[in-house]
Formats: sequence, structure tokens, C-alpha cells
Amino acid sequence: MTGMTNSVTLLPGGRADSKAASHPEPLTLGVMGGGQLGRMFVHAAQTMGYLTAVLDPDAQSPAGRVSHRHIQTDYTDPIGLKELAACSAAITTEFENVPAPALRELAKLRPVSPGADAVAIAQDRAAEKAHFVKCGVPCAPYAVIESDVQLEDAISKDLLPGILKTARMGYDGKGQVRVKDAAALRDAWQELKQVPCVLEKMLPLKLECSVILARGRDGQMVHFPVQRNLHRDGILVVTEVYAGHLTEAIQQQSVSAARAIAEGVNYVGVLCVEFFVLQDDSMVVNEMAPRPHNSGHYTLDACDQSQFDLQVRTLAGLPMTQPRQHSPAVMLNLLGDVWFDTKGTMRLPDWPAVLALPGTHLHLYGKTEARKARKMGHLNVTGANAAEVRAVALKAASILGIEAF
Repeated sequence: MTGMTNSVTLLPGGRADSKAASHPEPLTLGVMGGGQLGRMFVHAAQTMGYLTAVLDPDAQSPAGRVSHRHIQTDYTDPIGLKELAACSAAITTEFENVPAPALRELAKLRPVSPGADAVAIAQDRAAEKAHFVKCGVPCAPYAVIESDVQLEDAISKDLLPGILKTARMGYDGKGQVRVKDAAALRDAWQELKQVPCVLEKMLPLKLECSVILARGRDGQMVHFPVQRNLHRDGILVVTEVYAGHLTEAIQQQSVSAARAIAEGVNYVGVLCVEFFVLQDDSMVVNEMAPRPHNSGHYTLDACDQSQFDLQVRTLAGLPMTQPRQHSPAVMLNLLGDVWFDTKGTMRLPDWPAVLALPGTHLHLYGKTEARKARKMGHLNVTGANAAEVRAVALKAASILGIEAF
């Protein structure tokens, strides 16, 4: 972000310039990426009176289909980047694999948050681990493997059994192989084409949780309640947020760690940090996502501000207030599997039966093709107490064929 634009506030419904006309044209907020996170950001920005522009190569991208403007081009196309900068007052990103050099180019022309440096760290597991260590936040014992020599060195460091992960482009369980011994590790590295990897020691997990915070350009930070998460095959299945779902100690430790990670890179925007809680109740950080996160979707219906509202506020330089959760919540991730019966035949999920349950809120992402393991939407369940929302969520999961939690 250039120094000229650091302190600019982009007011809803008009320009930041106080000399603007009495009926100024609404400002445009740009987003790199057209997936479901971009779609929900676009909805939040439009609700606050902004126009939106999306840059994404897919003509049918969920965000592009609902935005005022869709620049259909590659993320590194210089013409497309100039067009996005020309029409946008500020620019954000909706997924971490947008090329960091593209964000750097945009930042020469417009405020960009999160910044390229933070995104680059999240794109590389080795850099990410080093950042955690620098911030004093413990992570699982690990080794970087980029050569045969480093491979053999990792074997000698008591990191097995472990998980071998590609350093770049891994998400939702992709680019990961569990290895139990030295022979399996060597085979896995061959399977992953000997690209740079990180080997993490497997630890005795008790549960997983995540923190979503928002940090403004002035350093002000707010955060949502800590989420308890359940993953299967590396993909989030369920998020639960209500009183008693996590101990006070776990919540305090995870929030403090997430704040340190954000401050360590002078982060601006919405950030999610995921943690593992071990059997002895100690904690290690797993990874960071420089964007809104699947585990924060419950905020759309259970909080007075959503994670996307805060994304708009941090991008536009607007004041931030601490979000408040007004209802206990359970979020069910709706993968493409829900569109198939037990015989593998495609069918439409029984939405009427699900929506007949009290406190259900259906969010579909506008994707045109359902595929197994593809994120198609989510279902939020809110209610008066934890027992009520869990019971309704379990009924909805049964109707949709989602394995119980």
C-alpha cells in the first residue's frame, strides 16, 4: 500500500473527498478472485452502498455473476490489473493463491489489503512456519525438504510418523500425504514430484479450533469468538460456536497467538488462524489464511457483524467495533457430495425438509456444477441454546446425508 493512501477512509455511498458533489457516484471496491468468499464480500460491500469489481478468469465465477463489474482475465494479466485498479478505490483478495506479484503491482496504484508480503507468507508453508516461530507461536515440529540431503536429515529428526505437505498450492487436504516411516516418506516425496515440501510430526490431537480477526490500517484489532472445527479428509465439515464449546484457557491462548501472528506481519484485513489442541491441552498453530474463512460463515447469521462486513470495513478504512455473537450456532459445510445419493446418482437435496427445521439458514454459492468434495454452500443453524442448535444441526445432517458429528 502506498503512503499516500494509508489514511484514506472510503465512505459508503460516495468519495472520501469532502468537496465531492452532494450526490457523488458510489465508490467501487475491487476483489481478486471470484469464488464464494468473493461473492459474500460483494454482497456485504453492496449492502453498505459500494459498487464492486471482481477480477477472475471464470465467466461463471460465483462473485463475478453478482458483481457490478466482472473483469474476466488471468490474475497476472497486466491489462486486467490496470483495469481493476482504474475502477477500484481499494482492492482485496478472496483466496490466498492469488499471485503475490500481482498484488504488489496493484499496490503501486491503489490500497491493497491484505498486502502482498502477508499473502506470500501464507502461500509457502516453509515461510509460514518460520513466521510462526518468529512470532513466538509454537507449531508442530517440522523440517523443510527441498533435496535428497534434506530428506535424509528430516528422517533423523524424529518427525515420523508425520504428514508430508507440499510447500505451495496445498489446501483442503490436497498436496498432503501421511507417512509412517522412512520408506513411506521417500515414496511420498517421489509421489509429490520432489517439489519443496514440509514434513510435520503427527501429534496426538484432541480437537481443532480457529480464530478470525480483523485488523485495520491503524493497527486496531477485533475478533470473533473462537470456533471449534471438525475436519474430514482435510476439509471442514462442521463449526460449532457457543458457550462451553471450548475452555476459557484455549480461547485466550488462541486469540493471543492469532493477534501476535497478525501484528508480526503488520496485517491489514480479515485473517483466520487455525490451531490444533493436543491431548494435554497444549496448543500448536496449524496455518493462517489471509482472508475470510469457511469456519467463519456462521457469523452471517449468528453475529451482529459478519466476517465479510469486517473485510469491507478494513478495506475501506472504516471504524471497527468488536463483533458480538447473539445466538449459539452450528455451521454445516455443504459439499457436492450432498447432491448425490448412496448409489452415486445425482439428485436435488431435500431443501424443504431442511428449511422446515427451526433456525436454519441456507447459503448456496451459485456454482453451476455439483462435484464431490466441491464447496457448494453452507447451512447455519442458530437457536436459543447449544442443545437446541446441535439437535437441529444433527437432523439437518441426517436429511442431507452428512455423517454425524
